[in-house]
Amino acid sequence: MSAADDQRPPWSPPALHGDRLQVALRTLELTVRGRLDGLLQGNHLGLVPGPGTEPGEARAYQPGDDVRQMDWAVTARTTEPHIRQTVADRELETWVALDLSPSLDFGTAACDKRELAIAGLSAVTHLTSGGGNRIGAVVANGQETRRLPARAGTEYARAMLRQVAETPRAPEGTRGDLAQVLESLRRPPRRRGLAVVISDFLGALDWQRALRGLAARHSLLAVEVLDPRDLELPDVGTVLLADPETGKQREVRTTPVLRREFAAAAAAHRDEVATALRRAGCAHLTLRTDSDWIADIVRFVVARKRGWSGGVA
Repeated sequence: MSAADDQRPPWSPPALHGDRLQVALRTLELTVRGRLDGLLQGNHLGLVPGPGTEPGEARAYQPGDDVRQMDWAVTARTTEPHIRQTVADRELETWVALDLSPSLDFGTAACDKRELAIAGLSAVTHLTSGGGNRIGAVVANGQETRRLPARAGTEYARAMLRQVAETPRAPEGTRGDLAQVLESLRRPPRRRGLAVVISDFLGALDWQRALRGLAARHSLLAVEVLDPRDLELPDVGTVLLADPETGKQREVRTTPVLRREFAAAAAAHRDEVATALRRAGCAHLTLRTDSDWIADIVRFVVARKRGWSGGVA
């Protein structure tokens, strides 16, 4: 089996249906469980360490810590900046905003971005399930939005993933609206918990205000799904480029100058996205279609746990 086969989620175009889809999702669940089990070990701080509702231990401030968690009494007493850690609630409610707009119906490596986004949802579901925890989702493809209520239990989680995987692909030329999806998580207000946003974050950054609104009530995690062609153009001569969310097409010649300009513009956009997420206090995980996505999740979880406990990430 090749490395690409290891990275590929267990379904691929054409879309699976019925029993084949059920088998594919079950295979995905076993893959996720086999490599992610043991990361939580009795607490909810493995995926996104950060604020619960019960006060915990104080520890020395480290660069990158949330200044909103500063413990001013301990800081004044010790003359060294300290933050107050918090203990997560015993029952966690997680809401996932899943962007399945046409820009994710694309991939040039092990899988489509859409497939990788659903695989990421499966990992989030596994890492936040158990112990009465609930998970729900708002899924949008640009043409329709599905709201799946937050409920507990393994069987519900499996049913939710199946419904998400069966979400139809929107016609080409359909524009996604991530800001609207995030607003649907804000209103009506939901119980404090974890809000996860899964998207490629392409296009305008008009979702920043809605994300900051979510940050006022929830811990945040952004899962950015990328393909190599989002970042750079290959040297393939003349090629027809198409924007799936506007339907516009343009024939271009991939000269060295064009390739450099495209890579620079893509890098600048990624930096803008990362800055916007950081300003909202959002943890940021990047998954790529040409990478081992489960290994990337493992590294992220381990780094977050070490950072929150005061270790070296």
